Amino acid sequence: MGSCSDKLFNRERTVHEILGGGIFADVIMWRNKNVSVGIVTVTIASWMVFESFAYTILTLLSSVLLLLLSILFLWSKSASILNRPSPPLPEFQISEAMAEEASKLLRIHVNKLLQVSYDIAMGRDSELFIKVAVYLFLISFIGSLMDFQTLCHTGVLVVMTVPAFYERYEEYIDGSLVFVCNKAKELYLRFDIGSYLEYKKKLS
Repeated sequence: MGSCSDKLFNRERTVHEILGGGIFADVIMWRNKNVSVGIVTVTIASWMVFESFAYTILTLLSSVLLLLLSILFLWSKSASILNRPSPPLPEFQISEAMAEEASKLLRIHVNKLLQVSYDIAMGRDSELFIKVAVYLFLISFIGSLMDFQTLCHTGVLVVMTVPAFYERYEEYIDGSLVFVCNKAKELYLRFDIGSYLEYKKKLS
């Protein structure tokens, strides 16, 4: 395992380019401040509403769909009675091409997940096992601290703040993280070499 480069994850592109460099990246990097402020404001306001009135995402979606369907139903009924045009709604259908494309993408990602799980179970990649274990531990730890609804709101706020903060203080953050990364790789090498030597002793 080599040492980390001066850039985190050995990247050569800017954060804005990694995010796609389009409107989405502009919003996350606060280059379109009006939209960015709007998203953060709506996120905080909706979280306060959910917490104040004990709403959940499922309750809100059900209420919105019920209201929408009731309005459309009454609109259609009144239009037929008053000889008015019905609501201008397109016919909702999923084509075979869309279904096949979705199934192909799902199959590719599931196969990748199964391959990674198989490699870890067979002990082929120690580094991958450590990464997956750390990710699963973090997910479990975060899940124990908050519910899914709060996690979604927190995720939006993190996406809207961390990349912009990182871009502003990129040099300081990269320097610190690269130092930690190199130290972690040194420890991993010692552990890997120690395990190999111990294995050789058992065989001899």
